Amino acid sequence: MEKAVILARGLGRRMRQGDASASLSDNQQAVAATGVKALVPIDRPFLDYVLTALADAGYRQICLVVGPEHDVLREYYGRTLSYERLSVEFALQAEPRGTADAVAAAAGFAGGDPFLVINSDNHYPVDALSALRGLQGPGLAVFERESMLARSNIPPERITRFAVVEADEAGNLRRILEKPNPEQVARLPEPVGVSMNCWRFDASIFASCAAIKPSVRGELEIPDAVQHAIGEMGQTFRVLTFRSAVLDLTSQTDVEGVAEILAGTPVNL
Repeated sequence: MEKAVILARGLGRRMRQGDASASLSDNQQAVAATGVKALVPIDRPFLDYVLTALADAGYRQICLVVGPEHDVLREYYGRTLSYERLSVEFALQAEPRGTADAVAAAAGFAGGDPFLVINSDNHYPVDALSALRGLQGPGLAVFERESMLARSNIPPERITRFAVVEADEAGNLRRILEKPNPEQVARLPEPVGVSMNCWRFDASIFASCAAIKPSVRGELEIPDAVQHAIGEMGQTFRVLTFRSAVLDLTSQTDVEGVAEILAGTPVNL
């Protein structure tokens, strides 16, 4: 398993919103104002660190799912950079119709091979990325809530609103609980696992992406496609839980914390 799909189609609305409390350099401010989170500079563009982690974990073929307006991403990752460990190509998601639609856009890249799916505005630990390569079928990496609270740059009030995972006794996914309330979380066994959209899929996911309807937010979403695969297609998704944490670059206030944690991290593409 050497293929990874990175969802980079987002419009970056929250990143574009100015925040007087954010500590940004002039260069960071200029890039943040464009909404292209992947290129926010932390010495190097943020996505360079994400790609380095993928290469460290053994991935070699990368597909960036982008929109038609993302010329700057295609220029930098398609023509400016040179690579020793990776190859990078692009898939076009013409309209921002949701994460499941973005996965569907990468069907040609995936072919019949298993592949990883992650967000472009998250930095994932190498141990989780590596472990998903070792699975024999679909699965997801989840991250202990307490570890996220202790080691991530994400404020606790945001982490408590993140989706959590309900698994069965065999360690297979039962369902994703989006925006869980405290009562739902209290019923889950410890450690509570937070989903950060870090999936291993095979080609069967494309049928589920095509079968689902838009969510209440009007989007085609990965959790709905996965639930369809479980309920209607009999698929199992193995849940792997990690004590490591994920970094998040959603808004301008996230930049300083991410920069502190990634300081000194080498980039090797």
